Amino acid sequence: MLKVVTWNVNSVRARSARLDAFLARHQPDLVCLQETKVLDDQFPAPAVEGYRYWSHGQAGRNGVALVSRHELADVQRGFPGDPSPDSARVISASLGDVRVIGIYVVNGQSVGSAEYELKLQWLDALGRWVREAHSPVEPLLVAGDFNIAPTDDDIYDPAAWEGQNLASGPERERLGSLLRWGLTDLMRLHHQGPGPYTFWDYRAGAFHRGWGLRIDLALATQPLASRSTAVEVERDERKPTFGEGKPSDHAPLILTFE
Repeated sequence: MLKVVTWNVNSVRARSARLDAFLARHQPDLVCLQETKVLDDQFPAPAVEGYRYWSHGQAGRNGVALVSRHELADVQRGFPGDPSPDSARVISASLGDVRVIGIYVVNGQSVGSAEYELKLQWLDALGRWVREAHSPVEPLLVAGDFNIAPTDDDIYDPAAWEGQNLASGPERERLGSLLRWGLTDLMRLHHQGPGPYTFWDYRAGAFHRGWGLRIDLALATQPLASRSTAVEVERDERKPTFGEGKPSDHAPLILTFE
């Protein structure tokens, strides 16, 4: 069995005790982290025995990392053609026969903004790299915070979000191009929707009201998707009453493969 997690921790230093407890409780083989918000030499090393980390960090914002209890090969930070190469948003590595790409997509802020246009350019560049450097007949996992809700089933109130950033047509079309190339949304192999959600804003009691979005995704090529046995959102990690300190505004996504 192979267990992989993707989790936007919204500052790994703020969430280090929570991350250690999660590692000890679930014993994943690999964790893809986003929004670590820390330089590589300041990353808090996991306190759980057997785990190592590979960081692609940035001070105060962005940042991605891989935490694994196995040796990773061919670790690559960033990707060729990135239109914002100073932003730490992609880290990839091989775990056995599986190539894993951990990503943190540009947020986009609002439709029509400069940040939104950068988001579309970034997604175009990511798509080109995935298609040119990888093959849909090889086991590949692309996981992380995509900042895109793929369909209306991934939004608590689709009418309120129609045409907005995170749910706009151009974003969804770029995600769709990755799926058409040969990636499968693993959540939808096991759960038809609506939901489950992975993100709830800190404001207005969104978590308790069920005002969630599914923007943390795990996409796999068919050779790996065929090995997928379960995909679950660990909602406890989003509860203010659970765990060590304040939770992230995202919950971990736990992926299990044969």
